Amino acid sequence: MITRQRSTLSVPGHLEKMHKKAFESAIDVVMLDMEDSVPLEAKRAAREQVISTLKNVQNWNRGISVRINSTDTPYCFRDAIEVAQAVGEKIDSFVLPKVDSAGDVHFLSRLLDGVEAEIGAEFSIAIDASIESALGVENIVEIASAPRVRAIIFGIADYSASIGARLSSISGHGENELEIYPGHRWHFVMSKIVQTAKAHNLLAIDSPYGNFQDLQGLAKGAKMAAALGFDGKWAIHPNQIETINEVFSPTSEEIDRANRILDAVKANPGRGAVAVDGRMIDKATVRLAQKLVGK
Repeated sequence: MITRQRSTLSVPGHLEKMHKKAFESAIDVVMLDMEDSVPLEAKRAAREQVISTLKNVQNWNRGISVRINSTDTPYCFRDAIEVAQAVGEKIDSFVLPKVDSAGDVHFLSRLLDGVEAEIGAEFSIAIDASIESALGVENIVEIASAPRVRAIIFGIADYSASIGARLSSISGHGENELEIYPGHRWHFVMSKIVQTAKAHNLLAIDSPYGNFQDLQGLAKGAKMAAALGFDGKWAIHPNQIETINEVFSPTSEEIDRANRILDAVKANPGRGAVAVDGRMIDKATVRLAQKLVGK
């Protein structure tokens, strides 16, 4: 079961050789992809390979997600039913792409209700909703309130296309942003995702960074996402894992600062505010410190 999700590695579902490397990495969540990274002629093969791979996974104590195809394709229902029937007990969540309304989530949730009832499952597969359009952002509160949702993911490339934004790089995934806009182009939608996710006690996961050779750019994007409140970020290459894990993990300096705050509060029970290093600390700061130490 997923206990933290700093990093999520997206792995093409039809390429078996990449699966082994993913499960040998330091990633928090392996996400086997049956959507965008799989050509149309390989959709069935990807589904079969994902099932085969997961049947053989043993002693993996971190997360496993499977990205199925969107509800407006002829693949979605078979992806959900066949994978859940065969290896549902190995999966923490299905990533549902291109979620425009709560109806998309309800459709998948009902399918999973039927599969789990049929096989007498003692598990329940969660749903990670990927917001990739202006309509998805407009309906995000209803999406976050839908059954089984455990995370909201930002799909930057398709969202950019849906609003007619300028293409700033080859990949369309977070590169060269300052060359065409002096501020943070995605501040509103990213903040909206975080705010909605946290209001519903869900994870908020940032989109991948397209240039896997540019670790400096990746770190910058990840730090910005972390500052906004995201819990983690997708990776598209194993080389990105270390950087993402580092950014979304508390530093020793942050942990020390938080512990000093908590120690000061313990030493002054019953006081509404206490002083630490010449600064007044109130209950809101204490909650921040408790969250960081818990993480």
